[in-house]
Amino acid sequence: MAWYNEIGAESDVVVSSRIRFARNIAGYPFGKKLTDAGRSEIIDKVTKALAPAGLETIDLAAKNNIDTSALAEKRYISTEFASEKAPHTLLLDESKQTAVMICGEDHVRITAFSAGLSLKEAYDKAVALDDLLDAGVDIAYSESVGYLSQNPTDLGTGMRASLLLHLPATALARQIGAAERGLAKLGVTMRAYFGESGEAYGSLYQISNSVTMGISEEEIIEKLINVAKQLIESERKLRDTLKSDSFARLCDRVMRAKGLLTNAYLMSAAEFMGLWSDVRLGVSLGIVEGCDLAALDSLLVSAMPANLIAASSSKADITAAELETLRAKTVRETLAK
Repeated sequence: MAWYNEIGAESDVVVSSRIRFARNIAGYPFGKKLTDAGRSEIIDKVTKALAPAGLETIDLAAKNNIDTSALAEKRYISTEFASEKAPHTLLLDESKQTAVMICGEDHVRITAFSAGLSLKEAYDKAVALDDLLDAGVDIAYSESVGYLSQNPTDLGTGMRASLLLHLPATALARQIGAAERGLAKLGVTMRAYFGESGEAYGSLYQISNSVTMGISEEEIIEKLINVAKQLIESERKLRDTLKSDSFARLCDRVMRAKGLLTNAYLMSAAEFMGLWSDVRLGVSLGIVEGCDLAALDSLLVSAMPANLIAASSSKADITAAELETLRAKTVRETLAK
């Protein structure tokens, strides 16, 4: 099952966990210096090395813009990888929540997801693929600086651990900026998942380690978990404050949002995210009944533009109004279940 269809630990605040390894193959240049012939060789070597994992091979050069954008909305590839023109390939196992980008910014990027606060579970999935890769190809590595990359911020472990958090009460209390500054001092980056940091659509924020050298993978994970626990505790306290200050006002806001989500016939992406956030908060606080977090979180993918178009019967020349109609219909049908 895909990461956006599951609910995990601390799911009222933590939507998902992700681990990403950046790896490069020894003997090949990095980035734009890599020729098409070199790309093809790397794709062949990596695909063979990871064959035992049984991932689906997807030649992205043969995909249209809608299909690649849909994969980016699912977080299996980056937007830069989606727009790459030179040979590049994705290896994917959505049921195991693992993906491997070949010939993007790095020769190989291994990504693993898990629902809720479960970085260690995602890490184990990523390590299993990394071990296969290491056994099958010669990885670019230095005893002094660790795994090599054209991006200096990926030297060392080459690992990014990240968590997707829903922080509506923190945003309403205007404490996001203070949280960002505090986390930066700890070597943790916080950014908006949709939109700008101060105006994050849906109050969704991603936190990740900004330091990859001089620290082990286990230490990175432990630090991020500890940071997440502090954010979870703070968010829950602020939610309790919202309830105690004016429970009727909070209920009115949440139920109005639910009414629009379940009945609207036109809905922009920005409007959807605001309503989604209010309803998700209401579900977490027990205000909204008959709607679970898994259904809501699945809309983070199915209600996005490329996935809406990919799932529609007519994939060409969809107008903005038609897209808003599709979104509203998808939301209504999903929540009706």
